[in-house]
Amino acid sequence: MQWEMAAQGFAAMGSEARLKVLRTLIRAGHAGLTVGEIQDRTGIAPSTLAHHLKFLSGADLVDQEKSGRQVINRARFTQLEALAGFILNECCQDEDKKAANDG
Repeated sequence: MQWEMAAQGFAAMGSEARLKVLRTLIRAGHAGLTVGEIQDRTGIAPSTLAHHLKFLSGADLVDQEKSGRQVINRARFTQLEALAGFILNECCQDEDKKAANDG
């Protein structure tokens, strides 16, 4: 993952409301949720929710699929896993290097 994509993904999660929406979608799993279902579960006003979903979708963290008159929103698990991998990629590298030098 490139630095720019990672920064965009983390920025999209940079609000309490968007984190709440994203966690709600993660909890729902691969089936996803309609905007109304997300609203019911989060209590976020419809116009505000649409803004947050657009932001999350723009960062490739949420997929939106039109199904009849409704839009199904799904967390993009592969992208979320890539972000987690990006931030944790170098975990404890300095400790491991120091241990090798001390040993």
